[in-house]
Amino acid sequence: MTDSLDSRTSWNRLAISLMIATIGNVGNWSIVLIMPAVQTEFGGGRADAALPYTLTMLGFALGNLVIGRAVDRFGISAALIGAALASGLGFLLAAASPSVATLALAQFIIGLGTAACFGPLIADISLWFRRRRGIAVAITASGNYLSGAIWPILLAPALAGQGWRVVYIGLALVLAATILPLAMLLRHRLAETSLTAEAQKSPFAPRTVPWSPRALMWLLALAGLGCCMAMAMPQVHIVAFCVDLGYGPAVGAEMLALMLAGGVVSRVVSGMLADQLGGVVTLLIGSALQAMALFLYLPFDGLASLYVVSMVFGLAQGGIVPAYAIIVREYMPAREAGARVGFVIMATILGMALGGWMSGWIYDLTGSYRLAFINGIAWNGLNIAILLLILLRSRPSLPPASGTAPA
Repeated sequence: MTDSLDSRTSWNRLAISLMIATIGNVGNWSIVLIMPAVQTEFGGGRADAALPYTLTMLGFALGNLVIGRAVDRFGISAALIGAALASGLGFLLAAASPSVATLALAQFIIGLGTAACFGPLIADISLWFRRRRGIAVAITASGNYLSGAIWPILLAPALAGQGWRVVYIGLALVLAATILPLAMLLRHRLAETSLTAEAQKSPFAPRTVPWSPRALMWLLALAGLGCCMAMAMPQVHIVAFCVDLGYGPAVGAEMLALMLAGGVVSRVVSGMLADQLGGVVTLLIGSALQAMALFLYLPFDGLASLYVVSMVFGLAQGGIVPAYAIIVREYMPAREAGARVGFVIMATILGMALGGWMSGWIYDLTGSYRLAFINGIAWNGLNIAILLLILLRSRPSLPPASGTAPA
């Protein structure tokens, strides 16, 4: 089997990774769909109902870091098998939950297992590409949004007819039947000769960087935290937002699916841009468009306009999170890909978790999501400021710099 980068083997692996990401990320979106039912069944405020989502994201964040490090040592296949079993167990425990607190703990396990299908999977596929790394990372990452676009439509009838507990039992069985065999197809690992700094070097590796790799990683993590604090408001609360406006949860699920379908398109386009412009510039473009889209939610709350704004939001921000992974791969060593990508992705997920909770908290205080949108816009500004600093202090070079990328 050939190990050359950007080869047919690489593209076949990408197709399998996309299937795994689309199926395996269901745990991130199922909790969004059941939030109104959870609030109805267990009572409490909007922030209480969002607690299971917050714990899902905390588990997802931790899993990206821990599993990312494990993938650097043991490979992605073993990580996926263990993670699928953990997620399945989490769904079964959630289905038997007698309280919001128990459900939240079960969702933490689901999030932990689901993580293997995001950051670690992205880090793995990034090693198999050099010239087309941007589009490869974007396609793998788009599996998360495809999951969010497909699963709400598939699950909505079952949720209405059978209830969320039955649906969760079914999801445990689906994961075991699909992820386990697909993971076995990724057992082959890249040859050592393909992991050298020269083989993996990006055309956008900077000539000089004024920070150590650790300091740059923390800067990117802070930017990702702020960016996803902003992203969380529409993604986490769009169903509840539509319920409050009188449109019902089914309409909210459709808007979520539309938003994430736009995100898939955005991720693919952003990946193509990253191969031409580099990760930092691509991320700045996406962040600026996200700020614009968040502003559009403030004046528009009609049914037709919300469909349009949700699509615009998805098209604006879909490529943002993969761009952080691309920057890590442009600026940092390949042998640390799992750990470095995992850390930065963990920060973006923490931003989603905190942003989801904070938006619910602001709603409980004010009775409206308006200030929650404004809060997101402010956090997005922090992200843009950090990216501008990185761009101005360490400009990527085209054509490829003659020196080596910093370690």
